[in-house]
Amino acid sequence: MKCPRFLRLGQSSNWMAGLLLAAGAALVFTPGCGKKDDTASSGSSASTPAAGGTASGGLTVGFLYVGAKDDYGYNEAHAAGAAEVKKMPGVSVIEDDSVQEDKDCETAMESMVKLNGAKLIFATSFGYFPHVKAVAPKFPDVTFLHAGGTLKDGDPPNVGSYFAYIDELEYLCGIVSGLTTKTGKLGYIAAKPIPPVLRDINAFELGAKSVNPKATTTVIFTGGWFDPIKEANAVNNLADQQIDVVTGHIDSPKAMILAAKARNIFCCGYHFNGSALAPDQYLTGAEWNWGPMYTKFVSDFQAGKPKPINTMGSILDNSVQLSPYGPAVSQAAKDAVTPVLAAMKAGTFQMYKGPINDNTGKVMLEAGKALSDQDGMIWGLNSTGQLVEGCIGSTK
Repeated sequence: MKCPRFLRLGQSSNWMAGLLLAAGAALVFTPGCGKKDDTASSGSSASTPAAGGTASGGLTVGFLYVGAKDDYGYNEAHAAGAAEVKKMPGVSVIEDDSVQEDKDCETAMESMVKLNGAKLIFATSFGYFPHVKAVAPKFPDVTFLHAGGTLKDGDPPNVGSYFAYIDELEYLCGIVSGLTTKTGKLGYIAAKPIPPVLRDINAFELGAKSVNPKATTTVIFTGGWFDPIKEANAVNNLADQQIDVVTGHIDSPKAMILAAKARNIFCCGYHFNGSALAPDQYLTGAEWNWGPMYTKFVSDFQAGKPKPINTMGSILDNSVQLSPYGPAVSQAAKDAVTPVLAAMKAGTFQMYKGPINDNTGKVMLEAGKALSDQDGMIWGLNSTGQLVEGCIGSTK
């Protein structure tokens, strides 16, 4: 699940200057380098449909993002899904990015309904949920779908929820990293030690250890979902410890990837394909693939089918995917991933099977036991708030 953000994209206008200082003199930027479009950022973008629908009488769909649409991260992944909806006939899409998780969210949604005639709205950030529940009763003929929320009895009847499991992809990134590292030392930059983050860290280390038993993953928690300076500093810290592959669970991995490039170490991305930022250092990444889910939800809405209620996608339905391999990925690493990926897609791979201990020696999962997404392993394995054996760091 996407979790509350305390530092958001667009809140600090000086982050790039700080990143330059943090990453060191080796990090040199040229105009437009590593950016797809410097002009695409905050603010809404849309055609101008008549109230009640599109100009042709079709469906108007709204998307809200907590950060910039070109962040190479969480928000760009959702925007890429919205781009697939734009291709659907009879559908008009309106978007509003850098929308804060406060009353601004409510204002944005109400504007989409009143000014643009939106009948279906995707609120893509976890922290939007209280505001979705506040606005939904005002517009009973509008459907609001929230990413990451868990609906309960008593929530507005016109609210639905969805998300996807991505830890399988982290496991695969771990395999690639474990077979790429020369030092056996991997690094992970994370926001906060909460269960969804811990499951990704643990999956990454378990994947690395499956092919490189001596591989370790040093974890640094930054304390915020978007803090490019801290993230770049964390990369430098890890590189100084001879760690030669880094990855992370943060809103935008852009600063992390650029800092890894500056230190000439390898990296795996998260949320979105970041290979354009560091073509030679980028190994692969764990990506969301929201397009199929979003187009299905829109089609179901048009057909009058029930809205999603706590629907979870996974690798089984292509809601998540592995980024294309970079040039540094060996054939051996690719060959190691292939059968595991095939088993995951077939639903036969058991990623969490005992014995699994935490990094203090405490048993997390006993020998002979196995857990899956469907039976609640995501939360059960991490209920103690611990990192698996092989991770270096503390959740305290």
